[in-house]
Amino acid sequence: MTHVTIYRNKENECIGFTVIGHAEYADAGEDIICAGISMLVINTCNAIEALTTAKFSLTTNESEGLIDLRLKEKPTKETELLLSAMILGFENMADDQDYKEYIHLTFEEV
Repeated sequence: MTHVTIYRNKENECIGFTVIGHAEYADAGEDIICAGISMLVINTCNAIEALTTAKFSLTTNESEGLIDLRLKEKPTKETELLLSAMILGFENMADDQDYKEYIHLTFEEV
């Protein structure tokens, strides 16, 4: 199962996330859940880097299936929009009858 934790500040703004684990929906190379999660996360990280001025830290570990992104400052409107789009994708996956047993989504205030 893939565990996704979304971190929010007291203003309910997304300030980071951690994704860890492998969905184990199918064999490597055929796992559409893992591919979907990876696409959401990697595209969001790339978009934040390319399309915003946000400063952030990024930690990855491929064998653990870990990607951790933390903003170093208050999110801009652009950064918040990109992160909200990613969260929407995770929520849709977590609510889908066929996929919800492969993704666990939680929110934490930090």
